[in-house]
Amino acid sequence: MAGHSKWANIQHRKGRQDEKRGKVWTRVIREIMVAARQGGGDISANPRLRLAIDKAKAANMPADTIKRNVDKATGNLEGVSYEEIRYEGYGIGGAAIIVDCMTDNRVRTVAEVRHAFSKYGGNLGTEGSVAFQFKHCGQLLFAPGTDEDKLMEAALEAGAEDVITGDDGSIEVLTAPGEFETVKEALAGAGFQPEVAEVTMRAENTIELAGEDAQRMQKLLDVLEDLDDTQAVYHNAEIEEQA
Repeated sequence: MAGHSKWANIQHRKGRQDEKRGKVWTRVIREIMVAARQGGGDISANPRLRLAIDKAKAANMPADTIKRNVDKATGNLEGVSYEEIRYEGYGIGGAAIIVDCMTDNRVRTVAEVRHAFSKYGGNLGTEGSVAFQFKHCGQLLFAPGTDEDKLMEAALEAGAEDVITGDDGSIEVLTAPGEFETVKEALAGAGFQPEVAEVTMRAENTIELAGEDAQRMQKLLDVLEDLDDTQAVYHNAEIEEQA
């Protein structure tokens, strides 16, 4: 995988997500509720809830809002029940796309996702049609100029699965999902702060898109990300940056 493309694409995606802060709270609240409902309200025993609460704090969500939604999910307050659904499909040039949703209305959600794919040049696939092209893992991305030897030593000692240096000098640390928090905390303790840190679906191989194809793919991704029930969109396209 081309290092410069990995760095540019992840930074670009992060920037686009930051522009959509109005929806961040909604998505984080859903994640908190599902995590709490499935694993309980104790963050020390529920890593997924701890990650969701970290996201909420990063988005400046008030502590009482966080607590209220944990209470809703664990039955202490009446609330809406959300379910998780994953959709898989193909974008421009056969690029693989995964759309993770949380919804209280499965019929509405699948109709919206199918419409987005068909209207903007993609195709909704069946379960398992593209997921095999991704790896569920923790991902920490460090900026070019980070001390590679020291980071690698600290990461591997902390239990990271792999450390990958890109062509541009950016460094990617990969972990098992369950080890993500441990590795992240260990690296922070060693003085390394990632630019991006998340548990994600990481594409094993990528497809490069440029020109009109790149623009069409970005439009499709934007529409999918803007759906009310979308939590996350993953894809294997390396999209050429527009001038």
